[in-house]
Amino acid sequence: MFLLQLSYIAPLDEVDRVRDAHMAWIAEQYEADRFIASGPKVPRTGGVILARAMPRDELDDVIASDPFTLEGVAAYDVMEFSATTVAAGLESLREPSR
Repeated sequence: MFLLQLSYIAPLDEVDRVRDAHMAWIAEQYEADRFIASGPKVPRTGGVILARAMPRDELDDVIASDPFTLEGVAAYDVMEFSATTVAAGLESLREPSR
């Protein structure tokens, strides 16, 4: 599983110009069953995405296709982890220990 942290590297007016395309891209990733949860940071300096486990090169391709990446308004920090313990109701997210 991956925790993706986006940080805006452009003024908010430039981010907002690309936001609709970014949100359409987010919806595509949910439809493809890649993303589990997402939302803006508070205060609004970027965002956070929880992504399902996948090969890292596939994730890199997904990130590269984000309009925020294509327009150069946000940078990604990626952290991979194994969700070996989960809350009740989220058992489908549990991953085997490595």
